[in-house]
Formats: sequence, structure tokens, C-alpha cells
Amino acid sequence: MSQTHSAKPFLSVFNDSIVIDASTPAQKRALSYATTIEMLFNQVMNSKMPADRIIGQYFREHKKHGSKDRRVIRESLFGLFRWWGWLSQLQSEQPHVTWFRQLSACATLEQHAWHDITQAWDTIAAWTPTEIPPTNSDSINDKLALFMSLSGLTACQLSDLLPNWFWQTCPVVSTDQLAVVEAMTSRPPIWARVQSMKTTAAIAQLNKAGVDAMASQYFADAISLGHKSINLNEIDTYKQGHLEIQDLASQVIGQICQPQTDHIWWDACSGAGGKTLQLRSLMLQQDPQSTGTITASDIRNKPLEELKKRAKRAGFNNINVAPWKSDALPVSADTFDGVLVDAPCSCTGTWRRNPDMRWLDDASAVTDKPALQLDILTRSAAAVKSGGQLVYATCSLSPSENEHVVEAFLAQTNEFELVPVIHPFTGESCSMLTIWPQVADSDGMFVAKMHRK
Repeated sequence: MSQTHSAKPFLSVFNDSIVIDASTPAQKRALSYATTIEMLFNQVMNSKMPADRIIGQYFREHKKHGSKDRRVIRESLFGLFRWWGWLSQLQSEQPHVTWFRQLSACATLEQHAWHDITQAWDTIAAWTPTEIPPTNSDSINDKLALFMSLSGLTACQLSDLLPNWFWQTCPVVSTDQLAVVEAMTSRPPIWARVQSMKTTAAIAQLNKAGVDAMASQYFADAISLGHKSINLNEIDTYKQGHLEIQDLASQVIGQICQPQTDHIWWDACSGAGGKTLQLRSLMLQQDPQSTGTITASDIRNKPLEELKKRAKRAGFNNINVAPWKSDALPVSADTFDGVLVDAPCSCTGTWRRNPDMRWLDDASAVTDKPALQLDILTRSAAAVKSGGQLVYATCSLSPSENEHVVEAFLAQTNEFELVPVIHPFTGESCSMLTIWPQVADSDGMFVAKMHRK
């Protein structure tokens, strides 16, 4: 964004209708992008379907878009959701001007690099000429000052960037609110986990392939792949089964489980098996001849089929699937050394990667879950043998889905007791662990560990 907005809008009025005259190739592309992004944005908001699903379907149906087109459309769309708490406050007498102001302000806040496009959006936005503060700061307070200077709005607050119901259902201590908002408006790196090879060797392979891979300071097998989009199917390390995409906060769960090499584990809500594979990898790291086994269950067959493919790619044995087909346990009771219940939840901890969900959901995304979570935890606990472990996890930041569910479970049984855990990023001991996204540049996650007496 230039320091002042002195360009003349390429607008004209014909029969009381606004006509946008695009005279340069950049202006024409800018208009085309704006139309596509608006269509996708409205489709997400109206259908309440996840933005990544909507945009994935769009790109499959429109093969004409090259890599730059896809990047402009994708990053602009997700940027709009990231800053929608402020952008939605922009108004003008002409709806099309409002939309271009939202695009223009979003591009400024995101510091998008396609200046020819953003300059065209700036021009149509017809901002009142004003001095704009420098835009090269990642500070959320600087971005707030930038937005208010650009828009002329004076009542915007940092808390606007997350819906009111978030603050009500996911209480944040006042001293952490700034850091939470700052994390939620930035994109975390792509975190991955190395398996069946040394982490240093994997990083060397990935760097050679042009991937910005770096070791994590927390877990020996965790690595950051940077922020650039990666086509995993072109990466040999991934194709050979040595790499799995798994957020750092998600990796905390397996580390808390600490499966022993000969243990029998049940992943009761496995999905496509990211944590199943992590548990098996941790067993094999202790002993390549590990005799431990893991059974993965889910109510959906498709994710379980995906798990089978991932296990085959990794070359992992001793992983079985047992779909939930009814309320009855799909496995034997009193059998397992460890049971992991990664329960369905509101997913508020994943909002950095899915910024649209904060505007598509409402408080019911949190309030509807605890009864189901307690039911799943109670049923699954029956599979833990005497002396075994029960681990409850969600990717929610709400106590009602987390601590309150565990407390309700413990209140109805005297067979289990909490096991204190160490926060892997701070070293603190706690009875139950919430990973906040700002602590280690990850998603948000909750985990509690229990022991059957």
C-alpha cells in the first residue's frame, strides 16, 4: 500500500449503475480476482462449509488457474476471515466500494506481495487520502493502528478479531489476551513428525528438496517445514513414509501417552490416524522390533481407510482398525495398557489454520459437545485394564469441553485418578494441560492423563 492514496478511481456512472473501467492488464486481473474471491467468500458464509473444502472444490473445477492465481485467491480468502472482525466494520454507500475496501485493507494487513493487484484494489476502494503508517510490522497493535488510520474507524479493538462467544466460552486471563489475538491472526508453520529415520537426515533431505525444514527444540522427532505451501507428493521423504504432517500441539498428545514398546493401545477416536501413527512410531523408536500393537477406531470408515494407506506408506505393522458400529465397545473391555480418547470438539484450538470457522460457528459449537464427550470417555474407559492409562484430549480451548468433562468423569467413578503431567514447552507440572497457540507457535490443544487404580 502506498503512503498516500492519490490514484484516481477508474469508475464511471451509467444509468445510475457503477461501471468499473479496467484499462490495464493488472486492473483486469484485479477485477477478476475480486469477483472470484467474493463468490467464494459468500459461498463459505452462506453454506457454513469449511473454506478449505469450498476452495478445493473450486480449484478442481477450474483448472485454468495457475499457481499465482491460486495463491492470490487462497491467501486473500483466508486473510479476509483472519481479519473479518475488523473488516466487517467497513461501510460505504456503495456495496462494491465496501468490498474493495475490505480486499484492500486485508492485503495491507497481510502484507501481500502482489502489488499490481493490490494497487488496483486500493484505487477502486477510493480511500480518503491519508498518511498510512509503515506496514512492515507484525505487531498486532501496529496493525490495529494501521487499520484505524486507513479506515477512519476509531472504535476497533483487538478483541474484535475473535467472536464474542469465544471470549465467553474460552476465558483468557487479561495478561494473555494480546498474545492470544496475535497468535490467532498469524499462520503457524507446517509442523511435521519424522519416523523411521534420523531427524537430522530427514532435515538434510528436505532442505536439499527446497523445503525450509528445521528441528524443533521440544521433541526429537518434530520439525517445522516453514510457511510455504508444499506439494508433499513431490517430496521423497514423505513418499517413502518418513514424514507425517502433524501439528506440534497434536504431537504433545503422543508424548504424554508415552507408549511402551510392548504395550497394547487403543485410539478410540482415531480419525485418519495421525496420533495412531505417532504412538506406533514412539514404540519403534524405543525398539525397532517392538511387539506393541495399536487398534484404531472411528465411526467413519473413510478415515480408517486413509489410516491403512498411511500405515502402509510408513511400513508400520501391528496397527489394526475396529470401527464403532454401535454404542457397544468395538474392542474388548479391561484389555488395554493405554486408551486415547481424542474426542470430537469445537476445534477452537485450530482457528489459526481455519480462520473461517470462528465466523461460521457460534457458542453451540462448544456447548453442544460436553455431554457427547463425557459419554465417549465413559464408554472408552471400560477398555482400560487395571493399572492402565486413560488419556483424554481435544483441540478445544474451552474448559467446558476439557477440565469440566474430566472432572465430571472422575466424579462418577472411583476407579481412575489424575496423573500430573509436565508442560513440554514450559516445564511446569500441572494436573491437566492446555496448550495455548502462542506458547510454541502451534495450534491449541488440551490433554489430561488418568490411571486406572
